[in-house]
Amino acid sequence: MARQMLYRDRPQDALELVHLAQKGVGKAASARLRAMLHTREAWAYAAMGRSAAFRRATGEAAGALADAGTGEDPHWIGYFDEAELSGVTGGRLLDMARQEPRQHAESAADSIREALARRGPEAGRSHALDTIGLAECHFLMGDMSGAVTHTRRAVEAAALTQSNRVRTQLGQLYPYTVGRGASRPVAEARTMIRDLLST
Repeated sequence: MARQMLYRDRPQDALELVHLAQKGVGKAASARLRAMLHTREAWAYAAMGRSAAFRRATGEAAGALADAGTGEDPHWIGYFDEAELSGVTGGRLLDMARQEPRQHAESAADSIREALARRGPEAGRSHALDTIGLAECHFLMGDMSGAVTHTRRAVEAAALTQSNRVRTQLGQLYPYTVGRGASRPVAEARTMIRDLLST
């Protein structure tokens, strides 16, 4: 429910739901589950622009995940590992970087690179989303060469999945490639995005 509230741009409601979940599970929660809940808390803080609270909750997530053992988690939380934490953290930093690129874009790129290194192309949808996010980070940092390189990789990764979310995210990358002063490599990247989204 908290995740749905975040997608509906209702971060305060999401935060209240996460706190309710944290209180509900209490000490019975495994370390991995606590880590995941802290990332949802951090997501809400990021959506509210509360960067200090975001970093605190993210630190708590990393600390909890470091304590996670094997065999103590419910099966549905098994996906949440260091790669997922890096990807989620990078995504939330990117959210904040759209408002304050100088403060957050480089940190977002670092976290997303870590997720990409840990997951690899075999992660499919997550790999594609991470690559799109990294391309956006480079646009926000003003690094057009890096942005073009990662946009090309993002389109290649997106072509390997049928995920609607991947296509939506790729569509949100498109406006960065538009402009009167766009260089030839940026224009070519724009064409790649347009061609994939039109298929």
